[in-house]
Amino acid sequence: MTENSKYPILFSLCTTIIIIGSFLLTRDRFTWVLEVFPILLGFPILFFTYKKFPLTKLVYVLLIIHFTILAVGGIYTYAEVPLGFWMQEWFNFSRNHYDRIGHFAQGFIPAILAREILIRTSPLRPGKWLFFLVVCVCLAISAFYEFIEWWAVLVQGSSAEAFLGTQGDVWDAHWDMLFAMTGAIVALLTLSKLHNKFLKKFIQL
Repeated sequence: MTENSKYPILFSLCTTIIIIGSFLLTRDRFTWVLEVFPILLGFPILFFTYKKFPLTKLVYVLLIIHFTILAVGGIYTYAEVPLGFWMQEWFNFSRNHYDRIGHFAQGFIPAILAREILIRTSPLRPGKWLFFLVVCVCLAISAFYEFIEWWAVLVQGSSAEAFLGTQGDVWDAHWDMLFAMTGAIVALLTLSKLHNKFLKKFIQL
């Protein structure tokens, strides 16, 4: 078995373990579905499109990290994750900020995924326009996620409060989008050169 054929198996195995483990440990199955639905939606797409459009190994590793962050949030709900309480105690925060980690990752990791898709499927090449458009894509994803939270509350009412995790902050949605945008910018500034090395397997830059 070649290294390339092993990689989707490893990715699928890690994702399956993350999903099952999170589901078994969760305190609230309904909130769990809302928190991890990006995994439930994205993993089948990645699995069934692998042969036609395999991604770079860098992206697969980043996705596993993102899936883990989402899965942990699904276990506890974002406002109750122990890491967030530890951070609150260490840094004297006023709230559990684990959700800020999640939204930073919501920009950081999709930024590299969006960058790869745009480079491989469009005339765009590394530069200012690619940077700008990737950040716009990530900000749009973050804004759409806030729409989903809004719709969840409209449909489910107070039962969706755990999914929102606003913790009394009226500016929570704005902070979420700011952190996602910041995550996207940081990803592009720090990982673009490394990403280019992985992309050489698929396209000449």
